[in-house]
Amino acid sequence: MTSLSVVPSPAKLVRAFFRAIPAAVALATFVHLARGGFRGLHTLGWTEAALVVGLLVGIGMAAWRRAMRSSVGAIIDLRDDLELGGGLISAAFIVVAIGGGELFPIVYLLMAFLVAFLPRNAGMTLLGVALVYDGLVTLGGQVVNVTGFLTHTLFLALFAGLYHLVLSARMAVAKRAESDAVQKRIREVEERARTFRLVSSGTQDSFSGMNSDEKWLVASVKEIEGAVHAALEIAETGLRTDTCAAFLLTSDDRSLKLYDCRSASERVQREKFNAGEGIIGGVLKRRAPVRMNSPQGLKGVTYYEGGGPTVQALLAVPILEGSGLVRGVLVADKLKNEPFTDQDEKMLTTIAGEVLRSIEVERVMSYIRKTRDEKDRFFRAIEELNRAGSPDQVFVAVLEATRQLAGLDFCAVTLVSEQEGKRVHRVMRMTGVTAQGKALEGRTFQDNNGLVANVVRYGAPLPGRDIKAMDRQVIFDEETQVRGLGALKIFPLVAGDRILGTLVAGSRKKTAFEQDVLRMIEVIAIQAAQAVLRAQLYEQMERMATTDGLTGLLNHRTFQSRADDILAQARRYNRKCSIMLTDVDHFKNVNDTYGHPTGDQVLKGVARIIKTMARDTDVVARYGGEEFVMVMPETDVQGAKIIAERIREAVMAEVFQTEMGPLRITMSLGIATFPDNAMEKQQMIDLADQCLYHSKRNGRNQSVTVAQMQGGRKLQAVAE
Repeated sequence: MTSLSVVPSPAKLVRAFFRAIPAAVALATFVHLARGGFRGLHTLGWTEAALVVGLLVGIGMAAWRRAMRSSVGAIIDLRDDLELGGGLISAAFIVVAIGGGELFPIVYLLMAFLVAFLPRNAGMTLLGVALVYDGLVTLGGQVVNVTGFLTHTLFLALFAGLYHLVLSARMAVAKRAESDAVQKRIREVEERARTFRLVSSGTQDSFSGMNSDEKWLVASVKEIEGAVHAALEIAETGLRTDTCAAFLLTSDDRSLKLYDCRSASERVQREKFNAGEGIIGGVLKRRAPVRMNSPQGLKGVTYYEGGGPTVQALLAVPILEGSGLVRGVLVADKLKNEPFTDQDEKMLTTIAGEVLRSIEVERVMSYIRKTRDEKDRFFRAIEELNRAGSPDQVFVAVLEATRQLAGLDFCAVTLVSEQEGKRVHRVMRMTGVTAQGKALEGRTFQDNNGLVANVVRYGAPLPGRDIKAMDRQVIFDEETQVRGLGALKIFPLVAGDRILGTLVAGSRKKTAFEQDVLRMIEVIAIQAAQAVLRAQLYEQMERMATTDGLTGLLNHRTFQSRADDILAQARRYNRKCSIMLTDVDHFKNVNDTYGHPTGDQVLKGVARIIKTMARDTDVVARYGGEEFVMVMPETDVQGAKIIAERIREAVMAEVFQTEMGPLRITMSLGIATFPDNAMEKQQMIDLADQCLYHSKRNGRNQSVTVAQMQGGRKLQAVAE
């Protein structure tokens, strides 16, 4: 798998420190055992306790790391196995050292488990570690107990070895049974291959349990075999041969192997033999038919095993492609001195052409099927992109489509934006990377001379040709390198006259990007750009429909909908819920004195403060004008009062810089709570509004609850 590595940074050093903890604790335990520690409960102290706690933490970290690497498909290396196994062995020997030799079977069981489920090199290494630990516990600091040590060594080796052998044997039996089942299924498919081809050539209609590639391959091979066999039957009958055989060149063009034959002899070569020797070797070199006969028998007949019949007449015709490439040879022989004629040669040449034609037909059909499947994947990718509703869905669809279309090992999508007049690139999503590389999703980097930045700059795919020293290429930025790639292509995401980002495609194979594949990925990149643009516009329209343009808070309409949902939840589960209305004091004077731009600045600042003070579960909205509203689920009147006072004090402490000098403002706030004050949303809003204006009539810059408002009214009534 392609892996990403980052240039050393403080964060990387911290990760390296934590990575070293399991090995360090196991080593410290080893040293302490060697010095006579853990020799009984009466000897335990703070040092032993710290080692035990550290060992448990190390085991947990090693196990967690293995789980994380496994979840992303990363390779678990020898170090991972040794860290976890070493920690478990240390813990087991601490138990043995404290509890005595009667507990030593724990070590036997642990070693059987480790040797069975870890790779052989890790298991054998841990077995050696266990023997060293055993020596420390059995021999260290006490009377030398050589017999006990040797006994433990013998049983450790037996437990580990026998368990490994038993498990290996069971796995071998299971693999053999699976292989037999597969071969049986293939034989069944071969028996029905011809009918299968006539009914549904290369489709996925039947033969459940075999994928489409397997069906096509078996059917194609069977079709060629049938055509060759029929051609040899015709040649045998028409030429009255003793042996008529087709030999095809192996993939290295150095050997010939029997493909099919019609012969009375059992000595025809079934194994491959040298293609450059004898009469057949001459046919292949000359690329022309050969006719020979001799009453004393022909020499140079290499396609029979030792002790084969004496051939007196032979006709051999090369199987040639149109380009002149030799694929094999068709041979006909007689044991009698009956020379082959020109007509016989013409007939065998025609039959050789039919054999080649059947092979070429299947090759063309395979190419058609491959092309069809690529087109199917291509159009499915376009459909997925068109269905994607959010940018994240687009990223997932384009990466999956690109990876499957070209069999890639690494893909990434980046987007570009303008910040303070400068281009900033963001890695949105990656596939084919380790957990370390996955952590780079969301990372931003400035415009630079890397390939991604240049693709955005010039709007053309890069690199334009094969490049060497792939590992030294800067793809994203100097701090991020991609290792292990043999081929790389980066496409711009172009929508109209805008370049939204890039699609990065990489493979470990140097020949991964054929021209057709490049063209399809390029089209996918264009479609992806359109899909990203649509998704961004949709999100923008959604934000415009749900948020206030000035403050960025939710608008009045969205607040009403969210408030209904929160109150429904509170009513269903019998929970508290509070609503707070706020108003900027003397805001008209701010607009009249400082101007409306300053008023907008104040509203933005107040919105920012309220949003900062709100919890993640709270809903904050602009209610209208200089009024703001907050719905606080799971909040009683005391909790709402605390939050309101924090907001009021933060607003009062804020200083707004204006052209006329610094400006300070205050706020009034009103609070109503469900179900203490009201049961319906509008009743709660009305009560909170009344509390707000009660605050304004009584001095402003304060937060008022319904109880405080009602108490104030009673006092006023008594006073009157």
